[in-house]
Amino acid sequence: MQQVAAKVGFSETVFAAPSEDGYSVRYFAPNAEISFCGHATIALGAALAKAGVTKPVDLKLNDGSAVVQGSADMDGLRATLWSAPTRHEPTQPELLDRALRLFGIESTDLDDRYPPAIIEAGARHLLLCLQDRSQLAKMNYDMELGAVLMREWHLATVSLVQQETDRRFHSRNAFAAGGVYEDPATGAAAAALVAYLAECGHPTSEIEVHQGYDMGTPCVLYARAPARVGGRAEVCGAVRTME
Repeated sequence: MQQVAAKVGFSETVFAAPSEDGYSVRYFAPNAEISFCGHATIALGAALAKAGVTKPVDLKLNDGSAVVQGSADMDGLRATLWSAPTRHEPTQPELLDRALRLFGIESTDLDDRYPPAIIEAGARHLLLCLQDRSQLAKMNYDMELGAVLMREWHLATVSLVQQETDRRFHSRNAFAAGGVYEDPATGAAAAALVAYLAECGHPTSEIEVHQGYDMGTPCVLYARAPARVGGRAEVCGAVRTME
């Protein structure tokens, strides 16, 4: 599976095997196995729908579970996932300091409404919320140093986001640990983000995450916060196929 993922070259590739209760799934980036990947799960849901399976499907992860449901109609293929349970914790000062230096960010550049945090919905992400969209657009970092940092702290990505409106967020996800400079869409991070925002008192439980625009691969993910603390977040999106 690792060899196939490296050959495919996408940020993540999902491998699914039928089981008694649904599917057992594993996710591989070109350089590493990932515990959970949202946009690959959306792709799986769409592929199942294309094959005629449009009911919710239980997914068994290496550690935990998720659910996906695809749909197919005249407008194309779509899917919705319900993530692994969500959680967050404060960022350790050492990790924050190293991450800020890695990306050339000052603490004054951060949006103090949403403190830096480790956010999870099946995978661990360091969340840094920026005040300025232009600073997000110029994201730059040393990939080798980024990979070391992410592996040391067991991070799937470092997620840089900026709030445009209560509903719309822009995001870039550095993914050096997986052998990819940047992830064009990160459903697991979107699920973790919407859950974290809700616990910070964000005024709406539904957001749009616009990602990939600065790398020429525009993607939009729609996320809804869990109904309860620690519950499953919902993420949906449309897909396009490559023949």
